[in-house]
Amino acid sequence: MTVQAVLGGEGRDNGPMPAYESAASEGLTVGQAAALVGVSVKTLHHWDEIGLVRPGSRTTAGYRVYSGEDIARVHRVLVYRELGFELAAIGRLLDDPDVDAREHLRRQRSQLLERIGRLEHMVGAVDRMLDASRRGLLLTPREQVEIFGDQWRPEWAEEAERRWGDTAQWRQYAERAATMSPLDWKGHAADVDALNAELAAAVRAGLAPGSERAAALAERHRRQLSAYFDCTHSMHVCIGRRYVDEAGFAEYYDAMAPGLTRWLRDAIFANARAHGVDPETAVWE
Repeated sequence: MTVQAVLGGEGRDNGPMPAYESAASEGLTVGQAAALVGVSVKTLHHWDEIGLVRPGSRTTAGYRVYSGEDIARVHRVLVYRELGFELAAIGRLLDDPDVDAREHLRRQRSQLLERIGRLEHMVGAVDRMLDASRRGLLLTPREQVEIFGDQWRPEWAEEAERRWGDTAQWRQYAERAATMSPLDWKGHAADVDALNAELAAAVRAGLAPGSERAAALAERHRRQLSAYFDCTHSMHVCIGRRYVDEAGFAEYYDAMAPGLTRWLRDAIFANARAHGVDPETAVWE
């Protein structure tokens, strides 16, 4: 019997007779019963020993013979086991004198439907995460440029996945990106633009990277990165180093204000020191 048979079998008047019904007149050996329900002979022997499913009769040679009623009970055990019940609890449920067999089926059907609903929800979430991981963002390349501006390059997301795709931070990013709509991304992009404008203004005004105001801006920058993954102050230092060491980052920030790349790195370092992290020894952790 399949799960579909359990879910939809009540009240059926037509169609072929289920195998466990045909067993009522013929009886099944333990090997035949095991093959029919998809468990091992050892499992049926164990269930017999603990009194969970005891075959109703034996042959003259002493071999177990499973009737249709026995097979139906095996299937109910399998459904409850699939739902996560322990064998002892299953036995109590099946032997409850106040609940008949049809009521057991109704209860199992309800619990299976609840589990199917949860699993379908989980499958949807996994599909969204896979899509986000594959595409780098839950956006088309055109949407990325429209939201993040003409300076944005969709290949940056692909490069990021090649570099960090096997890290816990990338998995965290993919999961979060999968839940964000284009509207969410627009809001995040607006926050990034606002902070970048303040960073550029701070450089043009000659604000010291170690000042209180610079530290606040650096902390905002770290928190923005934490929208993608949990960015620690130590990780923030590693990112600040990369800004200076890689031409693409330097080009991006210095286009807003000359010298912004190094200023931002120095502000990140100063903020990290204030939070107990030594920029000279900081690692990705």
